[in-house]
Amino acid sequence: MRECANIRLEHCQIESQEFGWKSRGIALTDTDIVSEYLFMDSCDVTLRSVKMKGKYSFQYMEHLEIEDCELDTKDAFWHSRSVTVKDSIVKGEYLGWFSEKLILINCRIIRTQPLCYCKNLKLINCTMEDTDLAFEYLDVEADVRGHILSVKNPKSGRIVADSVGEVICGDAVMECTGEVVLREETGRKKDIA
Repeated sequence: MRECANIRLEHCQIESQEFGWKSRGIALTDTDIVSEYLFMDSCDVTLRSVKMKGKYSFQYMEHLEIEDCELDTKDAFWHSRSVTVKDSIVKGEYLGWFSEKLILINCRIIRTQPLCYCKNLKLINCTMEDTDLAFEYLDVEADVRGHILSVKNPKSGRIVADSVGEVICGDAVMECTGEVVLREETGRKKDIA
């Protein structure tokens, strides 16, 4: 399915290396999909209760909504704009790089170097597992429940987490004024960077 518009798929099993390229108005519900480059350069796409496995998914997209999904991918959301992911598991290396207006709500984010070089990134009530070197050179407002292995050179904004293993501030190629704040049991917050 490439260069299509206004398509709805429900209860499907899909295996396609280049599914949904340059498409618009697409909805997948209760579907399993295996794909590389899923929905590249597409817009107005909605996924509900989808299990996805592949690489390089959702690149150069606009207006993507994902809810109650399990994504096992790599390099997802690169250069994408206006993406909202809710109540989902997102596994993958290098998630969200160079994205703009990416919002993750109640999500589990798993694996290395997520969410770098983003503009207007928001995380609301998310958890991060095995995530190191996160948040490099980005504009962010993040509320992370639990532990982050390491945060590196956040450009601007604020990251609030229960704990952070390491905050790396150094060798930056641009000014980095982002804050990393620990949420304490008393409800008071403690700045750590």
